[in-house]
Amino acid sequence: MTQRETLTWELFGTASRELAQTIADDGYQPDLIMSIARGGLIPAGAISYALGIKNVHVMNVEFYTGIDERLPMPVMLPPVPQPVDLSGATVLVIDDVADTGGTLELVRKFCADKVQETRCAVIYEKSHSIIKSDYVWRRTDQWIDFPWSSRPQITVER
Repeated sequence: MTQRETLTWELFGTASRELAQTIADDGYQPDLIMSIARGGLIPAGAISYALGIKNVHVMNVEFYTGIDERLPMPVMLPPVPQPVDLSGATVLVIDDVADTGGTLELVRKFCADKVQETRCAVIYEKSHSIIKSDYVWRRTDQWIDFPWSSRPQITVER
């Protein structure tokens, strides 16, 4: 069996506060947070509260289809943020993990000609990620069990 990194809800609370503190200590004050759905939704919410940033946008990107199974490339799903809402802003892109880095790369390219500056923050970063995030709580090359996605989906019984 493959070794796994396990993030509990309690440890997530610590991770999100420590990551927010690292961002604040760096002096970075983004105008808005761009959350990458779905995995980045919960970290983005926690960090937005910790930093007092109320302007949170969501970009829905599909890449993973299962454990270590993914599409050939990440795909943006609608609705896509409007360029006018990003114009000239400093943006903090947040996701749960930079695994291949493909999702972060897609979002950074989308933002590139619309915003003043983009920085990335992740709970975890893997060594083979093509994007090196500006803010990382922990580095690992193991599969990560996140508390929000490690249990089976709840389905309606008929």
